[in-house]
Amino acid sequence: MAQFFIDFTIVSILVIGITALMGVILNGIGENIFGGQKKRLHTAMSEHIQTGWKTVGGKKASR
Repeated sequence: MAQFFIDFTIVSILVIGITALMGVILNGIGENIFGGQKKRLHTAMSEHIQTGWKTVGGKKASR
């Protein structure tokens, strides 16, 4: 019975991991092949909107 749960856990982790990686890999391939000249449109627009914003979070500078 313990072997079943070990096998089930291993297969579950592999299925979830492979599914997550496939999404990231296929998204990258899709952007490179079908992106055309708009590859950085979203990130460029985000950077444009966020210019001048204060940085929050992270470590505080030491005195």
